[in-house]
Amino acid sequence: MQIITTIQDMRHAVREWKRQNSSIGFVPTMGYLHEGHASLIQRSVADNDHTVVSVFVNPTQFGPTEDLSTYPRDPERDQALCESLGADIVFFPNPSDMYHDPHVSVIVNGLNEHLCGLSRPIHFHGVCTVVTKLFNIVTPDRAYFGQKDAQQLAIIKKMVEDLNTPVEIIGCPIVREADGLAKSSRNTYLSPEERTAALCLSKAIFHGQHIIHQGMKSAELLQAMHAIIDKEPLARTEYIEVVDACTMETVSVIDRSVLVAMAVYIGQTRLIDNFSFPLP
Repeated sequence: MQIITTIQDMRHAVREWKRQNSSIGFVPTMGYLHEGHASLIQRSVADNDHTVVSVFVNPTQFGPTEDLSTYPRDPERDQALCESLGADIVFFPNPSDMYHDPHVSVIVNGLNEHLCGLSRPIHFHGVCTVVTKLFNIVTPDRAYFGQKDAQQLAIIKKMVEDLNTPVEIIGCPIVREADGLAKSSRNTYLSPEERTAALCLSKAIFHGQHIIHQGMKSAELLQAMHAIIDKEPLARTEYIEVVDACTMETVSVIDRSVLVAMAVYIGQTRLIDNFSFPLP
């Protein structure tokens, strides 16, 4: 496995693969990899001749009060995991190479105006910008994203469609802990008490999956899910919403494909979870 840190070297490696007509899979990450990331890498290795994993904590998707400086990092562990899973390259770009000073070009996506975008107005602009830049550098055939970040996945799919970007976007299922909590790098922020409290998210998700049905009013579903979150003293709900799976706009009756998504603070840690209906 190669460790590459410059855009020039990354492009050179890809050119060599393309001369051999090899397929390239790409897994963009912010590092501190867990089993959820591992599932994306494994899928890419299975689907493609070569796999690139990028590790880049992207500064443009963090607001001024968010956790850029404290976001967990462990590059040596990330390298070892990628190598054990069969990745060919781990790409660690330098922020100064990714964002020349001054950097004035940003990719804006209208699906940003819902769910997480309401409280994090710059977040998805940063995501779209860095993903576009990484696609331009790696030029993959396929790119893999987790369904836990469902709004991000929808935004990237729409961005690729709108910009005619020649990459297939593949969403992979949420990976959960044995007790149900969705895997997240931010789970490391939780104290033991908060870790137990965080199970209210997956409990609400599983209950929602159990009771949802075609024609159900969204308010009825949301009331049942809120009741579970509201029982947990350490939880503070930012949102629980039922939205159109394509447009991210709120729906009042479940009469189409929908995403049921939530963002909940456990103490100071913001966690997200979701499910789609019709269920897989």
